[in-house]
Amino acid sequence: MKAKKINIWQAKFVIPAIRDSVKKLNPLVMIANPVMFIVEVVTVITSLIAIADIIGGRNVIFDLQIALWLWFTIIFANFSEALAEGQGRAQAESLKKNRSEAKAKRLRADGTQEVISALKLQKEDVICLEDGDTIPGDGDVIEGTALIDESAITGESAPVIRESGGDRSGVTGGTRVLSGKIKVRITANPGESFLDQMINMVEGAKRQKTPNEKALHILLIALTIVFIVVVVTFKYFAGYMKVDVNLSVLIALLVCLMPTTIGGLLPAIGIAGMDRLLQYNFIAMSGRAVEASGDVDVVLMDKTGTITLGNRMATEFIPVNREDEKELINAALLSSLADDTPEGRSIVILAKERLGVHGREIRAPQGSTFIPFSAEARMSGIDWSGRKIRKGSLEAIREFVAAQGTPITDPVLKITNDISTEGSTPLLVAQNEKILGAIRLKDVLKEGISGRIAKLRQMGIKSVMITGDNPLTAATIAAEAGVDDFVAEAKPATKLDLIRRYQGMGHLVAMIGDGTNDAPALAQADVAVAMNAGTQAAREAANIVDLDSNPTKLLDIVEIGKQILITRGALTTFSVANDVAKYFAIVPAIFIAQYPELRVLDIMSLGSAASAIMSAVVFNALIIPLLIPLALRGVHYKPASAAKLLRRNLLVYGLGGLVLPFIGIKLIDVIVNALKII
Repeated sequence: MKAKKINIWQAKFVIPAIRDSVKKLNPLVMIANPVMFIVEVVTVITSLIAIADIIGGRNVIFDLQIALWLWFTIIFANFSEALAEGQGRAQAESLKKNRSEAKAKRLRADGTQEVISALKLQKEDVICLEDGDTIPGDGDVIEGTALIDESAITGESAPVIRESGGDRSGVTGGTRVLSGKIKVRITANPGESFLDQMINMVEGAKRQKTPNEKALHILLIALTIVFIVVVVTFKYFAGYMKVDVNLSVLIALLVCLMPTTIGGLLPAIGIAGMDRLLQYNFIAMSGRAVEASGDVDVVLMDKTGTITLGNRMATEFIPVNREDEKELINAALLSSLADDTPEGRSIVILAKERLGVHGREIRAPQGSTFIPFSAEARMSGIDWSGRKIRKGSLEAIREFVAAQGTPITDPVLKITNDISTEGSTPLLVAQNEKILGAIRLKDVLKEGISGRIAKLRQMGIKSVMITGDNPLTAATIAAEAGVDDFVAEAKPATKLDLIRRYQGMGHLVAMIGDGTNDAPALAQADVAVAMNAGTQAAREAANIVDLDSNPTKLLDIVEIGKQILITRGALTTFSVANDVAKYFAIVPAIFIAQYPELRVLDIMSLGSAASAIMSAVVFNALIIPLLIPLALRGVHYKPASAAKLLRRNLLVYGLGGLVLPFIGIKLIDVIVNALKII
């Protein structure tokens, strides 16, 4: 699914962002961004100097303009953050419209129904839903099957099937039942649903700085402290060189040398990254998980429901004797009429297609008795008029016919062996003592999964499929999907141990799952992605939930994580390179009047010391709003090695950050001198 784009450059977003930029000047708010807080402090000092100039009757033009441009610097930095927050609020308002005040049909203990407000539903309540009903809260389907319209949440128009007894039983509040009748157990109290979590996330209520972001903040603070020390000592150095430097010039020098560009854009990068994740219909329970996804190098994928559709489908009837083919199909159909499992339904569909009875309802013979599937018997079937039809595993059917004095034959063993060797699952069908043939059940790959796995490999990420199936079946599916490795006959503990083993070798591991048996592994993984259609246990153990329940979207998570990291790195490189250029604009200009031989350092040939300082300050203020679109959009990511990404980063943003200020400051200096502003 592609991200839903919001045009944030509309008046309804820009005007509130400008208003919020001024509100954020509150020192109690600004202190959360130490770099810009220091800029605000020195800006206040510069403003006081300008006021003192006015009172003292001195020339105020230079100091006043410096003060004004420093205020613009702060406001532009606040504007980038406010605009990113406005994007989140717009998404939140859109999501709030999906919260319905609908009524819910809650099931009482005596089996009767009562109609209550959806807001009164509590965790563990059971509700009944049918055609046209809006699902009032998050829950798990415990009975029945329904076609669900999730477009209000995911934006996807194609309806999805939700059913009990599997790993696709989860439903989300705000979605709608198109057809079918289901009973749903509510899994979240009011205010705790995924929709509420999405709204909280985009409004920033639960957003915390990630470890990488905190580390970058510490680096920026350290650089700021270094430049404060440099500027303070610069005053005494200038005095020693018999050059008079006033406080406004020192403040301008400090602000230009400090990493104000990245300091002003850093909050916007983080907020925009989280908003971008939501645009792809992911809920991030942890900012760290989003960032860690950019460094993931191993991904573990559960086969069933992740790589495959989750349900084995009947694809072929294989009779022992060709003349028994129609009898085999009829027997398979009759034995599956009461089988409400996905496999059973697929057998009925395939049998009706082969018999040419499309759309017709097939009824069981009068007086028949259905034999439900059980874990002990490992087969199901139907009895009537002395006929016993059973379908089940090789061992179950072997025991069934052996009890009637008939051993299993070599042709039957060959059929089951051939099906298993090809990676499918054989299901034998017997009538009384005779085995009629087998049904091939096949796992069907999810659309696009092979291409996505190939892209993961291009990004240097190893893919590992985990399944409880036998090695033959696992190997076939692994080859079709193109995964790098697979683990067969895995138990929940196997997945957990495998993740710990990779982590012990220094890898960052992502895990995708949707079932209760995936919960322990999801809890251990660095990045744990659960399908929203999966079980509640899986969703609670994960730190990212995919509302589209599409495991092929893991690539989107990885790309967003990498994009956040790359964007921060690119703009940090640009900011530091900027400082070098501004140094060559200001420092030589201060000393040239006293020491003309330093003119060789005045690479830009600026008009005067005052215009050089003013031009650097103006450029420093203007570069922040010019980079806001890049901060919000993020640097485009292409799969490449770390060395190649670093080279591109240095070439584009390092060299660009070095050259652009020389051009920009020179142009501003020309304008300043032409207009005689100084």
